[in-house]
Amino acid sequence: MNDLEIAKDLLYQKQLTLIIIKKGRILFETQSHRISGFLNAIQQFGKTLKGAAIADKVVGKAVALLCVYAGIKAVYAETLSRKAEDLFEQHRIEHEWKNLIDNILNDAKTDVCPFEKEAATITVPKEAYDRFRILQQNLKACR
Repeated sequence: MNDLEIAKDLLYQKQLTLIIIKKGRILFETQSHRISGFLNAIQQFGKTLKGAAIADKVVGKAVALLCVYAGIKAVYAETLSRKAEDLFEQHRIEHEWKNLIDNILNDAKTDVCPFEKEAATITVPKEAYDRFRILQQNLKACR
């Protein structure tokens, strides 16, 4: 069983929102919603993530940019946006999905996710990581 298959299986078995597998071992897992778990994994593991596989409940362009930045080699998404799919194709990242959609929405389902709005104009993955960390802090301060 390869890393992506392990990640997919464990995502559902453990009822996670994100799991990262490398060389058959769990590097990171979380049940936190949205992008915060992946941002924390990048902060915690940095370059160690290069070559890993992830399984995530929801992957939009924001998460796709972070995958490119972290050097992720394979991604499974329960729900994948078309913009994320395009980015994975462009960067030759193996990807699979259950549902393909146009846009990732906010929690209230009333508008596009704030991280997706931020990602819309970003083309440099390192810039994405920096801007998403700032946005994450700003959103926490508003709560």
